[in-house]
Parts: sequence; structure tokens; C-alpha cells
Amino acid sequence: MSFRSFTRRDVLKSGAAASVGLALGRRASAEALGNAPGKTEGPLKQLEYGQVTLLAGPMRQQFDQTHARFMGLDNDMLLKPFRQGVGMAAPGDDMGGWYSNSRFWVTNGGSDGFVPGHSFGQYLSGLSRAFAITGDAATKVKVEQLVTGLQPTLLSKFYDGYHLPGYTFDKICCGLSDAYALGGVKSAGPALNEALAAALPHLPEKALSRPEQRARPHKIDADTWDETYTLPENLFLAYQRTGKPEFRDAAQRFLEDDLLFNPLAEDIDVLPGEHAYSHVNALCSAMQAYLSSGSEKHLRAATNGFRIVQDQSFATGGWGPGETLLRPHTDDLARSIFSEKNSFETPCGAYAHFKITRYLLRVTGDSRYGDSMERVLYNTVLGVKPILEDGSSFYYSDYTTSGRKTYHHDKWPCCSGTLPQLTADYGISSYFQSADGLHVNLFVPSRVTWKQAGTQMTLVQETQYPLRPTTKMTMKIAAEREFSLSLRIPAWAGPGTRVLVNGKAVGGELKPGTFHAVKRGWRDGDVVEMEFDMPLRLETLSMNVSQPSPTEPGTFLTSQTTTQLGALMSGPVVFMATGAWPIEMRSQDLLGAKKVAGGDAYSVATERSPVTFRGFMGIGDELYRTYQPLKAEE
Repeated sequence: MSFRSFTRRDVLKSGAAASVGLALGRRASAEALGNAPGKTEGPLKQLEYGQVTLLAGPMRQQFDQTHARFMGLDNDMLLKPFRQGVGMAAPGDDMGGWYSNSRFWVTNGGSDGFVPGHSFGQYLSGLSRAFAITGDAATKVKVEQLVTGLQPTLLSKFYDGYHLPGYTFDKICCGLSDAYALGGVKSAGPALNEALAAALPHLPEKALSRPEQRARPHKIDADTWDETYTLPENLFLAYQRTGKPEFRDAAQRFLEDDLLFNPLAEDIDVLPGEHAYSHVNALCSAMQAYLSSGSEKHLRAATNGFRIVQDQSFATGGWGPGETLLRPHTDDLARSIFSEKNSFETPCGAYAHFKITRYLLRVTGDSRYGDSMERVLYNTVLGVKPILEDGSSFYYSDYTTSGRKTYHHDKWPCCSGTLPQLTADYGISSYFQSADGLHVNLFVPSRVTWKQAGTQMTLVQETQYPLRPTTKMTMKIAAEREFSLSLRIPAWAGPGTRVLVNGKAVGGELKPGTFHAVKRGWRDGDVVEMEFDMPLRLETLSMNVSQPSPTEPGTFLTSQTTTQLGALMSGPVVFMATGAWPIEMRSQDLLGAKKVAGGDAYSVATERSPVTFRGFMGIGDELYRTYQPLKAEE
């Protein structure tokens, strides 16, 4: 989240997003995020965190690294701004950065004390989810200690003079809700009530957009940056988990229907100029309104809103250059490559992207939401730098012509809170259960367990996808059971894509952009292999460039020329130019790229010298270029 004032630009990208059909919800029983009676559900059910274990690979490495970082933070340091805010004794060091209880940023324009304690709830959430995955006793103890330490500070006094009460309460609500439902900390239930009671006197009567906040009396500009329109998602989840109607009532109060969801439900684009990450989060609130109450209006709003976001996305799946949503189908996305290094707010944006695609996938069963999820996974968040001990955090991906991976200049920014939540969500994003079996959404080294007709089932997936175009899945079951194993066939998959069971190709058409169901009687030791055809392709952006055309002396007309920019892709991965590169490249040279030994890079022959292309995960501190200006065809 960026709290500076924006010059809102109009928008962006060529290229249509996949259309999605709505499979309107059915009634279903309990699911991992709550058991509200009569809750609306779709064809796919989210598994519980403990049902999926990530095995050795980049996702497990990132999860372990992030989990260890937050396990290592001192509890007193984490609780200090809350204790200070209510006048309690506050031992421990200052965290620094946005997190500390300091006025430095107001008086001197620095970042310290920007939003004291803002990300505590996200850290608590990430730890609670990590406990639900690992069962690690030390993690549960830390969650219990943080809840116990926070509870006495849940007073209205904390928010006196606080500029963004909704923003920080939203995260506290999420953290306490996860501690209660996933961390097994029963005292987090009463603490949730206390947190809501403390925050409500400081919140407006309804969700307010930033322009609405600016129109109201305020002392400083920061008072207009709150994000109350994101509150319903976590309030609805708190209601589902506790059954307490005050959370449902508060969630309904803060649904931003008038300015956001009502027009989006009618497919009216009201997103241009809005803050990118928080409004994709708001779409998650619309999905929770649907899941909690069956409101088809909110399902339409979320579906249409996400399609609009996809229509203005980079080839990486990222969106929101300068943290701003743009108008689709213009050349502003292409123009941002030459002017805006803050191309995508990566951990935060990826977290919101995973949530909205997971919600929509559950409700519609449309595999293309999985395609979108994996594109963001491999081209953005899996390539971020790890959070350092002093709170240095990766914030923005840079898609300009001279991109570089850097840490944000502020310590403990918002992206330090979403990264532990997102890495804990990798497993529940990988598999879903349906009435007739299991859906495999992501191809990651992992183990998943579920029950089929009362029998415990285990599937172990071994893969180096997407750097290797294969994955292998082995069944471990006590007794033969018939069910469907539905495998996502990516929309980009070439005609050579195959599915084999015990070495024999399965019958039926493998249609890209769908789940392919393999239904049979499964036995212990059965092996499923997928071979992906990943042809090289270009995804392009166009930019119109005005040039003066001389007519008579002293007189000029303006002519339009179009500059084409191409991103080189194989499977879900964008391969980016590294090292020295020519100003322009030919499409045929890019599409003629040759794999480098090891398979994690391509070499492109140019008129000057070969250029090495790597995926975002494989780029270190070197310069890179995501889009290549393309030479006009001769």
C-alpha cells in the first residue's frame, strides 16, 4: 500500500482476459475457513491448511524462510506500539520503519511511525496459518503469547489520533480470527469482540472512498487514506468462525455498494484511478458477501471487477503500475514501462491475487483462474528478495526497460505483512476437493491427503515445473477407490501436452483452459504423469507514438506510429533479457530462442551478440528488461 498522494492516470493494456462463466453457488457443508450454517459454496471446496504439505522446492524454501523470520521477532518488540498507544509499560526495542509508535514521519517526512503496529495482525495470521500447516508446538506458543499480550491493549484509546484505524483493525481482525480458527487459541475469540468494540467508535458510518474522505474535515492528508472498503472480507470470516452476528452486521455496514459493487455488478468500470491492491482486496470482500449470504450481485461484481483487472495486466500477471488501476485496452500500460518503476506491488498484490482467484475458482470451477494464479506465482512473488532482520522488504517489481530488484527504502512496510500470509497459502491454493474427487490446480512438490468415500487418500507430487515440463503424481491409498482426478490443462498448453497413467496415455481430448478429469478405480502405487508442451510465444503491448510530419515550412501535422513491445514466454513464465541487449529485437529472433544448458534460461541470437533471458525467479541483482521493443517487420 502506498500512502502518498497519486496523480491518477488513465489506463491500459491490450489483450483480452479469458471470459468466465458463472457457476452460481450450491449449498455445501463445512469448509476450511468457516462453518456458517447455510453458507453458499461452489463446485470446489478449499482444503484445510494441514491437508497439504509443501515438499522441497522454491515454495517450501520461501515458506520456511519467512516463517523463521517471524518466529525470531521478539514479542515485546511486536507488542510495543500497542502498549505505548494505551499508556502501558512497553519494554523491548522499537521495530522501526512504519511499525514504530513515532511521529517522525509527520514532522520530518520520514517513514518511521507511519502506521504504528499496522502489520501485527498479518504477522499473527501468518504464524497461525503456519501452525495449522506444520503443527509446530513453538509456533502455537508464540501465537498464544501474542494474543495474550495484545488483549489488554484492545482499547478504543489506541485509535485516538490514529490516522488509519480501519486499515490496522482489518489486519488485527484477520490475525485474531486466524489465531482462533487455525491456531487453536480460544482466547482469540473474546479478543475479536474486544478488537471490534475498540475500533468501531473510530470508523465512519459506512465504507468511504478516498475522494469521500478528502471531502470530509481532516487534519492532515493521511487522514484520508483509510481503506474501510476492505473490512468486510475479514469481518465475514470472523462471523463464519464465531457465529456472532455483530461481525456480520459490521461486514454488511462496510460493503461499498454504491460506488463500487453496484456498478461493477452491471459491468460498469469504476476502477480507473483507484488504488490497485486495496481494490482487488475489496473484490475479495464482495466474494465473502456472496459466500456468506448468497448475494449474486456481489459475485457478479467480483467476477466483472477481476476481469477488468486482468484486462490491464502485464504478461507477468502483475497489475497496478504506480499502485493505480487503469482503463483497459489503451496504451497506458505500455507507457508505464518507460515512466514507472513501481510496476507491481508484489507481495501485497500477489496475496490479493491469490485470494480472489482462489475464491472465484472455488465458486466457478473455471481452471483459467488457476492459470492466472500460477502466472503471478512464478513471475512475481517467488522471485522476491527475502525479508531481512531489520525489516527491509521487497515491495515493487520493476518492469521498466532497466529493471532491478531492490528493497523498499522503508522498513516493515505492508508487504512484510502479506508475504508470510501468502507463503502459508501456497498449499491451500494447490488442490481443491470436489464431490467426485480431487482437483490439481498447481504443479508443485507437495503431498495432499483427503478422504474419498471414507478412505484416507494421499497423493505425492514430484516436479521441477515450470523449469521442467513434467510432473509426476503417485497415489498412496489403503484400498481401491473410484474417483476423478481432475488436472488443470493450462490455456497456453500446446498440442503435445499429454497425461499418462502408469505409463499409458489417457484417452479423450486435453482441452487447454479446462480441468481434465481422469476417472477410474485408483490403486495404491498408481502413477500419473503430465508432459506439458510449452511452445515459445510473445505476449505484446502496443504504444502509439505521435510524430511531427512536415507539410509546409513552419507547419506540422501529427502522425501516429505504433511501437510493439514483446514479452518472451514459455508456459507460465516470462523470460526477461539480462545483461547487455540491443535497443530493439526481431520477433523471429525471440521466438527462435534456444534453451541454455540446465533449462532455466534461453539464449537469443541478435545482430550484435547473444542475449541471455531468465525468469524472474532466476534473476539476482543484475539489470533485466521484461518487454523488448520489437523491430518493425520489413
